[in-house]
Amino acid sequence: MIDERMYGLGNAPSAIRELFAYGLKRKAEIGEDKVFDYSIGNPSVPAPQKVADTIEELMKLPPVELHAYSPAAGIPAVRQTIADSIARRYGIPAKAGRVYMTVGAAASIAISLGAVTNAGDEVIVPSPYFPEYKVWIETMGCSIVEVPTQVPSFQLDVEAMGAAINEKTAAVIINSPNNPVGAVYTRKNLEALAAMLEEKGKEIGHPIYLISDEPYREITYGVEVPYVPTIYPRTLVCYSYSKALSLPGERVGYVYVSDTMDAEEADRVFFAVAGAGRAHGYICAPVLFQRVAAACVDEPSDVEAYATNRRILTEALDEMGYEYVQPDGAFYLWVRALEPDAQAFSDRAKQHELLIVPSDSFGCPGWVRMSYCIARETIENSLPALKALKESYDAE
Repeated sequence: MIDERMYGLGNAPSAIRELFAYGLKRKAEIGEDKVFDYSIGNPSVPAPQKVADTIEELMKLPPVELHAYSPAAGIPAVRQTIADSIARRYGIPAKAGRVYMTVGAAASIAISLGAVTNAGDEVIVPSPYFPEYKVWIETMGCSIVEVPTQVPSFQLDVEAMGAAINEKTAAVIINSPNNPVGAVYTRKNLEALAAMLEEKGKEIGHPIYLISDEPYREITYGVEVPYVPTIYPRTLVCYSYSKALSLPGERVGYVYVSDTMDAEEADRVFFAVAGAGRAHGYICAPVLFQRVAAACVDEPSDVEAYATNRRILTEALDEMGYEYVQPDGAFYLWVRALEPDAQAFSDRAKQHELLIVPSDSFGCPGWVRMSYCIARETIENSLPALKALKESYDAE
């Protein structure tokens, strides 16, 4: 007998992936330049030249050395390099023994949940949120508790989050810069969250862990992204090089268990992370790209290309009369749907070859997400279609 839940997940892909697959099919039918695909966060900015140079150098290593298994948690020298970078950038005593290399942020979050939750627990997630959180939480036998963020700032509603905490609460997931909105949680907002979690942890008699999902940390537009472990000790940072280095298909990232936590507790959490990695088969992340990540650990992201795309798109939407949230980070635009039913709006957009993701699966009705990490020319060429879509509603 097959697992019906797994069958359901496999037979019904996420709204993002489903729209992305539709786009690939449509491009094959009418031509890539005629489809305006804002569906998926697939960076069009090339990886830094240092990535290619590093791969070329690594290929000179003996094949057995280059392609051999690493220890389950990753290559020790790579883990040390990443810990040194964390210590240097954020001023905390990060240790290699707290870094676990993973197959991207997806694996990082899944095994972090496996480490700090038990079946029957609850995990609080501010909405809107990345839809796969729900899948990973429920796979652990836990329940997701959605708490809406504040509108229009989309900062955390700390009071509402506190009201949602009870004895079953094991963890909170945050994502800043945020997918899908592009909000960056302020230091004041995170300090309020930390104080509330400390107080509530004492009240319910057990710690509440904070899982900080950070693949967009390097992609910001002039704002600070506070490093969460410096604010709340019981933090697990889930990082990926998919966006920072434009390497989404190479699947490499890490979990960092904060050294600001009590040392004995941090040891226990790290070994639970390692155990969850073992249990779920997330061991020995791709070795070639572990080495690439270490060599490029402090390479800057090409944020200017995304900033240009953001400017072109938002200026055009302003002129057309769309409502949206100005993003401070990441490369997504959160746009108010032109009717209450976001799915219906997304479907009508398809008639103009516009692929925009409805907000329902993000836990927030009435909006759509537009991923503007695409080629600038695609954005410019899509503007007549966006105008025609708006006019089709204005005419009603």
